[in-house]
Amino acid sequence: MKQIDVSILGQSYVLGCPDGGDALLQASVKAVDREMTAIRNAGKVKARERIAVLAALNLAYKLEQRPAATAPPSSAGESVAAQVDVEALIARIDQALGEHGQLL
Repeated sequence: MKQIDVSILGQSYVLGCPDGGDALLQASVKAVDREMTAIRNAGKVKARERIAVLAALNLAYKLEQRPAATAPPSSAGESVAAQVDVEALIARIDQALGEHGQLL
């Protein structure tokens, strides 16, 4: 697994990336950054950790709203793999937030 440098809401992160997963990870980073930037620019929330939680909830809500017909076809194995990836991302967020639950 290689590591790549990314920036989300002006903060740099080094993320582990599985071989061949660069494009998907970069697209995910772009979506998270876009969502967090929109929340910050709305001006009602200032704390990074709150922005991150709201962005995660917004993205999860959008994912749950996707009709099954528009979701990419997947086998049962791919569904399990996708669940593992989500759990890995949650672990990365927890690690980034640190022991105090804050980004900064």
